[in-house]
Amino acid sequence: MPTTRHASAGILADQHAAKREEIVALLTRAYWMEMETVMSYLANSKHLDGIRAEEIAEALEADVAEELGHATAFAGRIKDLYGTPPGSMDFTPEQTYLQPLEDPTDVATVIKGVIEAEAGAIEHYTRIIEACDGVDWATQDMVIEILRDEENHLRTFERYLAEFE
Repeated sequence: MPTTRHASAGILADQHAAKREEIVALLTRAYWMEMETVMSYLANSKHLDGIRAEEIAEALEADVAEELGHATAFAGRIKDLYGTPPGSMDFTPEQTYLQPLEDPTDVATVIKGVIEAEAGAIEHYTRIIEACDGVDWATQDMVIEILRDEENHLRTFERYLAEFE
């Protein structure tokens, strides 16, 4: 069923079709980053063992819901921009640094993997914010909120790492 477009200004206007496609591509990557993080955090939260691991496992488990919320927001915005949220056949894993470890007590390595994932998200979301500047304020606003969450996660796990080292 074809979509009728009515916007004459902003990101939905026809004259911004190329920019909209660029932003949809960036949002699609962000969506996959969040979905992979959900899988990695869930696996690690269940795999970690030991007294020292308990707080980290609980933090990862709590972050799963928040990261899934981010993925949901990205999927919704992709749809709003006349895109199609991707299905599982389009997924390509990248987070080699967040795979469950053979040693379930190696908490420091998991923390470092979380820091790497959060830093990558911050870098990518900053690119989205810059791409949206002046043309897509709604996406920009949404991603700024998500960026705030990711910065908080990064700082939390940096503090955990300081305690473990």
